[in-house]
Amino acid sequence: MPRRYSFEQRERHMDQKIADELMRAGLELRHDEDGLVLEGNGMALRASFDEMKHRLLPGKLNRELLVRACKVKGVAAPRLVDATAGLGQDSLLLAAAGFTVTLFECNSIIALLLADAVERARLDPELAEVASRMHVVEDDSATALCTLDESTDVIYLDPMFPGRTKSAAVKKKFQLLHRLEMPCQDEKALLDAALGARPRKIVIKRPIKGPYLAGVKPSYELCGKAVRYDCIVIARDS
Repeated sequence: MPRRYSFEQRERHMDQKIADELMRAGLELRHDEDGLVLEGNGMALRASFDEMKHRLLPGKLNRELLVRACKVKGVAAPRLVDATAGLGQDSLLLAAAGFTVTLFECNSIIALLLADAVERARLDPELAEVASRMHVVEDDSATALCTLDESTDVIYLDPMFPGRTKSAAVKKKFQLLHRLEMPCQDEKALLDAALGARPRKIVIKRPIKGPYLAGVKPSYELCGKAVRYDCIVIARDS
């Protein structure tokens, strides 16, 4: 069953499954005055949106390639599912642009870190309104997407690309994340689930020279310097 987080009682989420996963990865999850933090090998990782605030200014937000890729013509308040949420930075940009975002994260530990960040953002006057449009759900995307109805306008996919874990550009602290999150094992199942949900659009984040997800050519592409957004438009009656 999917787990939707409120975080009024964090301790009850520290179940045996999470404890076992932390032990296998050689990591520790603890709570301090600033929220949850993941630690291991002398590194620490905390999900936080503080460093994103400068990108939420209207002048900058409208130039974000992701926001441009996800916009739906004629829909004033679009509903979006981020099916590969991670630490939620892309979802924050989209929520700031007016999307109501459901964030699916299959890894229990990452989901805890993400939900903690959203909760803290709701207490921050600069982020509270944006964070109110973000809702974290722990669930496997390929399964959860099959339960969506047609009120979903956009599905956003950013599956981990195998080369990312080996890239020198990966920040040292995110190495902890990569010990928990594996590259996408079944691209076809993920894309088929998204297509089956019948949103108006599917947006897929890829490395600029990376292959199409599951080999499926998109309707169009938006390209930046390092990443590419492949957009699949799905015709609907309304």
